[in-house]
Amino acid sequence: MRFADIIGHDDLKARLRTQIDAGRVSHAQLFTGEAGFGTLSLALAYVQYLFCTNRHDGDSCGVCPSCQQIGALAHPDLHFVFPVNKREKKSGEVILSDMFIDKWREIWNNKQGIFSAEEWFAMLDLGKTLKGLISAKESEEIIRKLQFKSFSSEYKAMIIWLPEAMNADAANKILKILEEPWDKTLFILVSEHPERLLSTITSRTQEVSVGHIDVASLQRVAMAEGKSEQEARNMARLANGSMLELRELLSGETDEMRTTSFDLFVRLMRLSYNDKHLELFEWADDIASLSRESQRQFFLHSVRLLRESYMLHAGLGSLSYLWGEEEKFCRNFAPFIGNQNIEILVEEIERAMLQISQNGAPRIVFTHFALAVSKQINRLQ
Repeated sequence: MRFADIIGHDDLKARLRTQIDAGRVSHAQLFTGEAGFGTLSLALAYVQYLFCTNRHDGDSCGVCPSCQQIGALAHPDLHFVFPVNKREKKSGEVILSDMFIDKWREIWNNKQGIFSAEEWFAMLDLGKTLKGLISAKESEEIIRKLQFKSFSSEYKAMIIWLPEAMNADAANKILKILEEPWDKTLFILVSEHPERLLSTITSRTQEVSVGHIDVASLQRVAMAEGKSEQEARNMARLANGSMLELRELLSGETDEMRTTSFDLFVRLMRLSYNDKHLELFEWADDIASLSRESQRQFFLHSVRLLRESYMLHAGLGSLSYLWGEEEKFCRNFAPFIGNQNIEILVEEIERAMLQISQNGAPRIVFTHFALAVSKQINRLQ
């Protein structure tokens, strides 16, 4: 994975390569950002540039033995840790990342290094409720691996994907090595939710914030897939900086889910406007019965529709990317979204998303969410 393979993030890539060129490599770094922003693949490109024996033109060469091994996720001095689990686990059975490294390579190759936790857990066949974890035994394995001398490179590197999946015991076990690592040892933690990490972990790392992929870069990707300039521009805007979202738009996989999300959004807002609490309970029951991915998509589409409605309310309709039924509804709905409630509504969505991702009871989460939304919509009546 070369920097050239990373979509967008030109300024960040330049800053990362400059740090390595100047010899300013922090031993513990926290890459933060959504999966669709390419956070994990950017972390790997950083390690490949650091390990490369023939860097040139601001990038790793891609052909030296080190680059070839990293490209295959098989470098002896690069280790991966990620959330794992399995159904019907035996009592006392230890589950470690290395047991699933072949699946890890498979999903990496299939998804070009950009995939969600949900896609990974589906790869592990964990079902609807079982989630991946990083155990205390995994932390012990991290320490064991890194105590040895590097095999072929100057550095040893450990990439920990989704460190927020660590329990307190697992996180505490790596505190000392994060603070006082062996020489030429690099830790890269790749997190979507750094707020869930122990403060003792974040205080020992240097944060690298990975933001949205710019619209122009996503538009070029869409055009390379055969979309017209106008179609590509619309898709890039709707993707909200995420390659995962753009892929779904390009494949058409989101059409049905997008319609379902829109219908749920319209129903929620109309019930909220009319203050129909009993029907809101029914709405909560209906969405609680959907899959976690459908619930996640509802939240993402709701944020987008609220943002677009707010822009219409603010007189910025020329910057809006809506059409059809969405545009018709949001133009009528816009007067009810203003400075008084937009931030609160988005916060309610983020809170509910977090609760669902942490296996909160869906009926309880969505009932509370629906009532909170109803209260805010009524503020502007």
